[in-house]
Amino acid sequence: MSNHPKKNNVKIIKKNTWPSSLRPTPDQLPSVTDTYFLRTKDIVSAYGDTEVTYAIFMRRPVIAALDPAVSWLEEIVKDRKGSVSIKRSFEEGSDVGAGEPMIYISGSMLLLVDLETALLQKIGATCVAAYNARSMVDSLRQTSFLAMDARHCAGSDMADLMAYGAYVGSQRVKSETKAIGFIGCATDKTAHLFENTRGLGTMPHALIGYAGSTLKAAKMFHSTWPDQPLTVLIDYFGKEITDGLMVCRSFKSLSDQNRLSLRLDTHGGRYIEGLDVAGSYAVLERNAPEAIRGYRTEQELRYLIGTGVSAAAVWHLREMLNNAGFEKVKIVASSGFGPEKCKVFALANVPVDVIGTGSYLPSRWSETYATADIISYGGKSQVKLGREFLLRR
Repeated sequence: MSNHPKKNNVKIIKKNTWPSSLRPTPDQLPSVTDTYFLRTKDIVSAYGDTEVTYAIFMRRPVIAALDPAVSWLEEIVKDRKGSVSIKRSFEEGSDVGAGEPMIYISGSMLLLVDLETALLQKIGATCVAAYNARSMVDSLRQTSFLAMDARHCAGSDMADLMAYGAYVGSQRVKSETKAIGFIGCATDKTAHLFENTRGLGTMPHALIGYAGSTLKAAKMFHSTWPDQPLTVLIDYFGKEITDGLMVCRSFKSLSDQNRLSLRLDTHGGRYIEGLDVAGSYAVLERNAPEAIRGYRTEQELRYLIGTGVSAAAVWHLREMLNNAGFEKVKIVASSGFGPEKCKVFALANVPVDVIGTGSYLPSRWSETYATADIISYGGKSQVKLGREFLLRR
């Protein structure tokens, strides 16, 4: 294992000042920290402090997305009027292998021992989210992505971290290719990561239900925000094609100005209007025959020709729009877009302009567990049996 920082794979990751208000605050720490760390702190206080070094690693490959955790640690240390040495093995946005120490933190045991709980909470899921976001953007480089994870998160702290993961994963691909990547998120708080001042989004299903019709909801939205591009949700009544074309005809001027989009969010319990299994195969045969050649797993077939927002569904909508003369109307797709679905959409060369996703969030939470081990006490290397790989060489 190298004892010097690895070269950064990302050339254009920008330095962002993460909000110092990221919790927990110093006052909140005792109530959210594992009790055995608090008891250990009491013992060290009574028997004498020592210099320690922590190594932090994960059991699966990830993308380094550590800035929020490090910024929080620095704020806490500053509040405690202490000092620590922080050495990163990987710069932000770089590939990290399973079991490779991402960061070494050295300092007073009394200062650091009760920070492990909160610190690890900010590392694991963020790095996995960055890894997933990178995979998705890399699969569909000419598609714009929106981070719509906020309502799937366990509180605003998690939402902040997940938006940051999307940012890092996206920037990683954009540093290497001409990918569009993530262009925004759903909330104002993290909009700055994507060079926006506000969160992005237009209408939920609730607005369609309130209006009573898809077209009426579109008119309400446009009347309220006439200067905003219009994205209309079209699956509420199960008439994606009928309602979609009705909206296009009513807002032809917006269509001609490239300011009209239709959002497809059909749930997995049915096909979109005008499709079934046979029709799905037929539309892919016309537009992306290579996608249905050869062996496909059951899940891949579902993404290609199944119910909900499949590759065939988006191709079908594109055909209907083009046949009606609305080639400039954009298609926004949402519903279950994670790394695997994006790979299948790339395979079928699906003409999707924007993808709204919260599914870059880790799906297996056990894979997000970051682990910290002390590898040195008082300047002497020592680590629990089986973790010798963490020792710096």
